[in-house]
Amino acid sequence: MSVEEKKGGIIETVKTVVYALLIAGVFRSFLFQPFWIPSGSMKDTLLIGDFLFVNKMAYGYSYASCPSVIIPRFGINIDAQDICGWADGDNRRLFASEPERGDVVVFRHPVSGRDFIKRLLGLPGEKIQMRKGVLVINGQPVQMARNGTFTEIQEPQGPQRLSPRCSNGPVGQGATCEKEKWIETLPGGTSHAVLNIGTQGSDTTPIYTIPEGHYFFMGDNRDNSSDSRVPNIAGGVGFVPFENLIGRADRVMFSSGGRSMLFFWTWRGDRFFKAIE
Repeated sequence: MSVEEKKGGIIETVKTVVYALLIAGVFRSFLFQPFWIPSGSMKDTLLIGDFLFVNKMAYGYSYASCPSVIIPRFGINIDAQDICGWADGDNRRLFASEPERGDVVVFRHPVSGRDFIKRLLGLPGEKIQMRKGVLVINGQPVQMARNGTFTEIQEPQGPQRLSPRCSNGPVGQGATCEKEKWIETLPGGTSHAVLNIGTQGSDTTPIYTIPEGHYFFMGDNRDNSSDSRVPNIAGGVGFVPFENLIGRADRVMFSSGGRSMLFFWTWRGDRFFKAIE
């Protein structure tokens, strides 16, 4: 092989890599974004270690649609604001479509900019309250029905090695950790599971009036979720602007019960392509 042929081969390889990166960038920026569940705030709908793709086309596009690249190990911290901050501030979206109550949504935290995933429960202009663990929308409690018990093993979970909280706890390592499981039915008839660990302050809240152009989110694991029940200035999420929505989570692709999604022997066989309800 001549020198010219070798150079040509290298150039073609570089072109292929560049094109692949560009295609991946477009795919991630405008169509679907991968998301790895890091915490237990959405159990049992989503488990620590679930891997899913977020549908970015669901609500249209805003500055939050641009990808963030955060790899602390290598000192990489490129925020969506750094790339598309010029589009921030008007709370509008291109090709906008309104989210629906009950959607599981990935959004940017209004203060920290980190990606969160929660369930959308309150729409603009509504009054939302938690009253003794029951969601109240515009003065009307939603329907709640007991649906057995959610169980898991008391052991460190995921890369952060988080230990679950239990309604029958504290229990020792390797023991069965339990949480009450309920079915919550929202106005319009959509239903999903929520978990209860015990009585705590966030079970009863003030009445929140959601501003126009904003939404109210909570985790399904109600007693283990930082969400809109706490204002973002106090370390919670508060009301989330429309422009901060990244996309809707529709389906779990696969799930790993270990420290890394690369540990295929820890993959959960019952969660491949599982629909998110």
